[in-house]
Amino acid sequence: MAKRVHQVWKGNNIFFLCGRLIFGPDAKSLLVTLLLIIAPVVIFCVFVASHLRHQFSSYNAGYAIIVAAIVFTIHVLVLLFLTSSQDPGIVPRNSHPPEEEFRYDNSASVEVGGRQTPSLQFPRTKEVMVNGLPVRVKYCDTCMLYRPPRCSHCSICNNCVERFDHHCPWVGQCIGMRNYRYFFCFVSSAALLCIYVFSISAFYVKVLMDDNKGTVWEAMKESPASVVLMGYCFISLWFVGGLTGFHLYLISTNQTTYENFRYRADSRINVYNRGCLNNFFEVFCTKVKPSKNNFRALVQEESQRPPLPTSRDYAEPEETGDDRRMKVEDDLDIGGDLLKISQRHNIEDIEADIRSRGSDVPHHNLSEVDSVLGSNRRPPAVQLETTRHTSWGQSGSWEIGNESSFATPKEAFQ
Repeated sequence: MAKRVHQVWKGNNIFFLCGRLIFGPDAKSLLVTLLLIIAPVVIFCVFVASHLRHQFSSYNAGYAIIVAAIVFTIHVLVLLFLTSSQDPGIVPRNSHPPEEEFRYDNSASVEVGGRQTPSLQFPRTKEVMVNGLPVRVKYCDTCMLYRPPRCSHCSICNNCVERFDHHCPWVGQCIGMRNYRYFFCFVSSAALLCIYVFSISAFYVKVLMDDNKGTVWEAMKESPASVVLMGYCFISLWFVGGLTGFHLYLISTNQTTYENFRYRADSRINVYNRGCLNNFFEVFCTKVKPSKNNFRALVQEESQRPPLPTSRDYAEPEETGDDRRMKVEDDLDIGGDLLKISQRHNIEDIEADIRSRGSDVPHHNLSEVDSVLGSNRRPPAVQLETTRHTSWGQSGSWEIGNESSFATPKEAFQ
């Protein structure tokens, strides 16, 4: 049965609902984030907002405090869900390196078969034009692609993410091109929720002071929940409020967190800055691009591609099985003798070599003697006598004529 993309996904993501929801590998941290949001709101509604229902001239105005807190909390949770459960802008990885980027480097050649062949080289970076200025992009060995501008590989999720901002452990997901807008709205909404809870809790303390005509300390003792909520919201506001201010600066200058921390000391020109107003328009008023990944699609079997040319391809073509076996046998029979014969420098060495071999020298080897000696060394008729010892003790000699004549035995004694 064919598998779906989310079942064979090579990243570290976690999928739910058959690939409809995608989370980072640290998705469990969402439970902590939910607890930090929901628990204070529950305490606020039970111990603070419920006591303020009759503090206004209009009876329904008191309930609006509770409803506003609940609606605001749901709004924050929805933004959190949109930030953490969707594709942040993952660039699909390639199954093969981009072959069009391979090039041959003649300076780094490899010797194969006695010849110098160029070796394959792969450029690690290349330049692309952004707003009329060159920008250098890097090659990702894991995803086997050249990263688009502003793209970076997240080591936690093991994915290349477009317009990578950072990996947020509080939402358990990378923050990139497709969810940055929701992330900023989540952080800013959480900051506003902290301000709201802090303000209403402080207002309740003032109400207690006016009703009892007491001091601040007496009012705080009467409602310790208000004191806890005010302290919690004050600390949280430093975090989410400071984060909101920092990202407002990044949006106004069209930067990402990754770019700001990495390139701040380099004093590089920001080629993406198009002006404060246009930068805000780009983040909040443009349509979110669709995901480049269909996690629920069936995995398509790739057709096998021809292998990349290597230095072995420049070697001599190999013979088939039968031709190669015949060639090896001929080389063993002929090549060995001819090699040794060709190393002799005079006819006496050749004669000594043939005598040492005896009658085991095949006819086709003898026929090659003339070709080795050359035309200038060959006599009209070469006669060599060799003594052959037979098994019954008789001896004879063979007379070798020219290439077309056969050897005839002589009398042992004349």
